[in-house]
This record gives sequence, C-alpha cells and structure tokens, in this order.
Amino acid sequence: MNKFKNLKFLEQNILEKIIQGYLIFTVTFILIYNLINYDVLYGYDAEAHLSYVNYVAMYLPQEFRLPLKNDTYEFFNPPIAYIFPALIQVLCRNFSMSENLVEYCQPVYGKATQVFQTILYLTSIFIFMKIANILQNKKNFFNLNVFLTISLLTVNYRTINMIRGEPYILFFMSLLILYLIKVYKTDFQLSVKNLLIFSFCVGLLGLSRQWGLLLLPSLALIIIFVSDKKRKNYFIFMLIVFLIFIIIISPFYFHLFQNYGSVTSFNMEPSKFDFRNQPLSFYIPISGSLSALFDEPIRGNFDNQLLPILYSDLWGDYWGYFSFTSKSLDTGRNQMLIGNYLGRVNLLSIFPTVLLIVAFSKLGKYKENQLIYKYFKYTIYFTFFGYLWFLIKYPSIPSGDTIKSTYMLQLFNLLGLSLAIYLDKLKQNKKSIYKVYLVILTIVFSHNLSAMLSHF
Repeated sequence: MNKFKNLKFLEQNILEKIIQGYLIFTVTFILIYNLINYDVLYGYDAEAHLSYVNYVAMYLPQEFRLPLKNDTYEFFNPPIAYIFPALIQVLCRNFSMSENLVEYCQPVYGKATQVFQTILYLTSIFIFMKIANILQNKKNFFNLNVFLTISLLTVNYRTINMIRGEPYILFFMSLLILYLIKVYKTDFQLSVKNLLIFSFCVGLLGLSRQWGLLLLPSLALIIIFVSDKKRKNYFIFMLIVFLIFIIIISPFYFHLFQNYGSVTSFNMEPSKFDFRNQPLSFYIPISGSLSALFDEPIRGNFDNQLLPILYSDLWGDYWGYFSFTSKSLDTGRNQMLIGNYLGRVNLLSIFPTVLLIVAFSKLGKYKENQLIYKYFKYTIYFTFFGYLWFLIKYPSIPSGDTIKSTYMLQLFNLLGLSLAIYLDKLKQNKKSIYKVYLVILTIVFSHNLSAMLSHF
C-alpha cells in the first residue's frame, strides 16, 4: 500500500521535476553565458557609473569620498553599488604594473562586479523561496514556482550585468520581507538581533538607490492592519528601526541636501508637479503605434509612452542595451533582425502578464499572514506611483529615456513573488489547472530565452 502511494506521488510530481531540472540547467547557462559575453561598458549610462567607481577608488583605502556633479552625472546615486567595484580596483592597481591603472583595472572590477551581483541575485531568489515556503507552512527548500516566475523576468538578467544599485535593492528587499515575517511571527517582540538586521536592511535599501526608499512607506501604513494587541509592539519596533535607519542614511542624504539643495537630487532640473508636464500619449498609448508592440518593440517606436515601453523592456530589450545594440541606430548591431522576434516575445508574454495582474488582485484576499500580503500590495502601489511621480517631475521628452523597467526591478520581482504564491495555492486547490499554467509558463520562458542572452 505504501509503495503504491509513493508511486502515485512520483507520477504526480514527475512533470514538476522535469521542469525544475530544465530550469536549473537553463538559468545556469544564461547566467554563465552573459558573464562571458557582456561587458559593463554596454550598460545604461555606463561611462558615468564607471566614473563614480573610479572616483571612489581614487581615495581608497585612506578615505571615502563621494563624487560631485562635476565628477559624474550619476552623482545623485547612493554609494552601495560602487563600493565593491571600487575595492576590486584598489586590489587590482596594487598588483598591476600598467602605466594606466584605471583603464587596465576596469575590465577586472567590471567582471568581478557582474559575478558578485549574479551571486546577490541568486541569493535573493533563494530568500524569496524561503519567504514563499514560510508563508504557506512548507518545509521544502526549493520552490519551483518562485524559481520559474522570477526567472521569467527578462529584465533581471540585463540588470545584474550592469554596475547599478537595483540588484542590491532586490537583495535587501528579500531580506527585509523575510525579517518582517519573522518579527510578525513573534508578535514584534523586541529582539536585538531582529532589530539590527531589520534596521540595516531598511538603511541599506536607502543607500542602494533612491528607488529603495519606495519600499518603506508601507511599513508605516500597515500598522492600521495590525491587531490591537500587537499594535503597540509594532509601533515601538518600527520607531526604533526608523531611528537607526535615519542614522544610517543621513550622511549621504545630508551630502545631497548640502550640495544640491534637495535630498532627492537628480541630474535634471525638476519641474513643478503637474500632470500636463507629460503629453497625453505618455499616459494613453497612441493607437497607431501599438501595432509595433507585437511587431517591432524597439527604441523609437513608442517615444515617451509609459506602458508600451515598460512592457517591452520588461520582457524584451526595448532600449537595446543587452540583446541587441542600438546606441547608434545607423551602425548598431542586430536591431533590424531582432524586432520581429521581440514582437513575438511580447505576444507570448501576455499570458504571464495577465497572471501577474491576477496574482496581485488576490493579495488582499488571503486570510493567513494577511499583514505580509498587505505589505506586498501597498509596496507595489507606492513603487509604481512613486516612479510615476518621478517621470512627471522629470519629463524626458521626446524619447522618454528614463522609462526603463530596470528602475522598477523591485516592483516586477515583488509581482513575481506574488505570482509564485498564487501558483502554490492553485496547486493545492486546482492541480490540473496549475499544471497547465506551469507548462505554458515554461514554454514562454523557453521562447523568450534569446532575449535573456546578450548578443553583444
């Protein structure tokens, strides 16, 4: 009887085992392939990010200095993403006899940073797996649904191979959620360990990129959903976290305020907030150009149109900094060949997009661990509308080149985690539908594979 049950269990799970093995092999291939073939020089505003690294490294190890506007136009970024490459450059120049140490060491710290950020990315996925398993009382280590939904997001592979702060946001966000669950399970008791880890996660989010600050308002908002018995503990816990957070981030943001008059400085002059700063086509896509969404979704076809660009940049490579070259449309490589393929990528990605929206709509309906799901829901709102505020305050007309899915990595991965939880619940209640979804998502992943690989 036990043998029969075991055999039946194996038959039910063989599809998942096959997909799991396929995904692990393929994602490993993607990550290694991109590490070999992609150079940080091709990334968004690469020269400015490299100048930031070189400036920081120039004064290490004697002192730590932040660059000013004259040193790099990425001066407004917090320093976390630049510390590791700067330290590698310091090591490199101590072992090199080259006459031009900066030029010689750039490929060294560039590749080392890509490896380090890839490790951060994989660690984030495993933390997401742990989060999903804890929320659903599972004791498994590997969560197939988390691995699949996060691996589907093409934008992840592009971002982790550039010198940027978003991979750090993803990592600290995963730790923040994990420890939010832990303190929630202990009724927000004041533990020194949990307080320090939580506070440093919050502080380091603010020092990764300014987008990281958009993950924090929900921590204050969800206090209204905390039960009366736990509300006082929650308030005291978060008050201490906030005080430590202020101590951690103050030096950098005071530096911005002192030098540029604002803690949210940017390399463009802000406009007064007015929805009219952006044309109507920014909010409502132009119908005539929407045919390109499934035909040729590459740079120039959706000038300054928010949703078509974000969608095309999430699943494909709208701006052409990864799967094809479009820095110069006259001499760039592959953009004339890849347009139709990226159109098919967008077409097939309708299915996972719909599932992401469905999963988001379900967040408020889960009864267990409701506070955590409220945090997911409101953080997605704050992140999207915070980003929209930025795009209205700093309009980039006519191209809309500040509309990049990389900037919203936290939002898309939080949606991916929400979808994984939805699929886990679907597996418990409607296993046949779950298997169909699993197969379709794997087919979409397989079709989109070439968009996840750098063709530089």
